[in-house]
This record gives sequence, C-alpha cells and structure tokens, in this order.
Amino acid sequence: MNQVIETIKNRRSVRKYQDEQLKDEELEKILESAIYAPTGHNDQPWHFTIIQDKDLINEINEGAKEVMSRMDVEWIAQMGQSEKLHIFHQAPTVVIVSARKDAVTPIPDCSAAIQNMLLVAESMDIGSCWIGFAKFHFLNEENMKKFDIPAGYEVHFGVSLGYKVKENPKPLPRNKNVYNYFR
Repeated sequence: MNQVIETIKNRRSVRKYQDEQLKDEELEKILESAIYAPTGHNDQPWHFTIIQDKDLINEINEGAKEVMSRMDVEWIAQMGQSEKLHIFHQAPTVVIVSARKDAVTPIPDCSAAIQNMLLVAESMDIGSCWIGFAKFHFLNEENMKKFDIPAGYEVHFGVSLGYKVKENPKPLPRNKNVYNYFR
C-alpha cells in the first residue's frame, strides 16, 4: 500500500505518552511539515509556540480548565471541573497554534498545518493529539503576552506530542456513505 495512505489510516489521537522528550531533529521535521501546508492565498498566517516545560504545560492546562468550568456548554464545563482531565494528556511537548487575526482563512490554514504535523509525527512513530481546548487559556491577554504570542494573533489550537506508551488501537470502522458521485 502507498506509504502516505497507510500513515493516514494508522494515525490515531494518542492520549498516553512516555516522559522522554522528543529529539530536536524530530520536532524540527514535524514543525517544518506544518509550514508546507496549503493556505488561502498563500497567506501562511500561522505562528507556532513550542512548550516543553512541564510546569508551563500544566499552567496552560489549569488555565484552560478554569475557563471551561465556567462555560454554558454542560459537557465542556464538566470536563473543566474534572480533576482527572489533563487537556494535553501529560505530553512532554505541546505546540500552541495561533494565526493572524486579519488572515483570510486562518482556521483552515492552521488546521492544514496541524494535519501535516500529525501525519509526519505518525510516520516517525510519535504520538500526537489535536487539542481544541488549549485556546481557552489564551482568552486572557496576559497569557498571550506571557507566552509571546505575537500581537494581532489569536490562539486556535494546541497539539500534544510525545513517544507513545503503547501501539495505536485498531482503527474504528469508518462510515463510507459520506460522499456522492455525479458522473
């Protein structure tokens, strides 16, 4: 089977990581893949903040959960109140993905960059998970400054990265009735 297709089919969100930090060259390859993602009008609006300090990762986790716990959406509020939840699943590396507020298509652009990161990580047998809750910590302008998120940018997502504790589970069946042909 084509290696790209195999990597796509094998990739899973990983929620258990080893404590060992990624090698710099592995992280560089993952980040480099992000900047080769397509963007609307070749805007390339993204900014990546790499965090490997466990205390800072935990600070973002706690800040995001605090915001989540006060939200009107019940299931998000419950997750925010959970003592067991760590939004980054104790990963040793977190990438915060932000984009210029004035970009043409910032969310799709960042999403394409993240998908590239996830696939390259899988190709190197590195676990990853796309984290939407990370943005909640950065709703506070002081947190944006503390983590040097550039002025005029908005945090959209986080990505947790680390060596997998165990192999990926078997893929769940996919609904293949999601497209139509008109020939």
